[in-house]
Amino acid sequence: MSQEVRVAVFRPDDERLANAVELLDSLGATPVADPMLAVQPTGAAPQTDDADYVILTSKTGVELAAEAGWEPGETTVVAIGDSTADALREAGYRVDRVPAEFSSDGLVAMLRDEVDGKRVEVARSDHGSPVLTDGLRDAGADVNETVLYRLVRPEGSGASVEMAADGELEAALFTSSLTVEHFLDAAEERGVRDEALAGLNEAVVGTIGYPTKETAESHGITVDIVPDVADFEELACAVVEAAAPTYHE
Repeated sequence: MSQEVRVAVFRPDDERLANAVELLDSLGATPVADPMLAVQPTGAAPQTDDADYVILTSKTGVELAAEAGWEPGETTVVAIGDSTADALREAGYRVDRVPAEFSSDGLVAMLRDEVDGKRVEVARSDHGSPVLTDGLRDAGADVNETVLYRLVRPEGSGASVEMAADGELEAALFTSSLTVEHFLDAAEERGVRDEALAGLNEAVVGTIGYPTKETAESHGITVDIVPDVADFEELACAVVEAAAPTYHE
């Protein structure tokens, strides 16, 4: 890569961010690590005493459920996708169901015809999509939602905002709608929202899926890349490939 390609990444400051930085380094890019999400556990566990199904939607949720001493009993355990399923198995839990499409829509499609009159426990963050809970209720399920953790913006986040405003970012990787919103909140706090938006729109912007793309576009951010698979490595590779030849000066 003949020119520096600075890529902002907003993952939580744990192994996800470390792995993202390592991946971007391996691709020849310059990572700009700016965590826009921090996990704030509630201490709650999934309420599955009388539930027919329990749905977990993230690795973080699984880890917190395990720390809280959750026992699924005879409940049908549903994971939103492979990474959540892997986390369940690593924590010693069984996995009964995984949808073909790893999304809230995929979960609703898989369960729609079997949850009428059933009690479904949804255990996730405080920013879970209503698509899942509304879709299950529309199918006749009695849905309870337990918040296992809150997602907040870390203190001190926003270095990438200043870089975007100064035209010093070649690319940005948004991995959830909340990372978009927190980026813009940080820009607003610094009084550079318009400049940061302009900087992003001169860069290559990638989102991990279409819901995140819709959020970004609703705020005036042009999204260039959405990978076919909602996977960070796919996203990073596609964005770096797109950004490398577009950087001239």
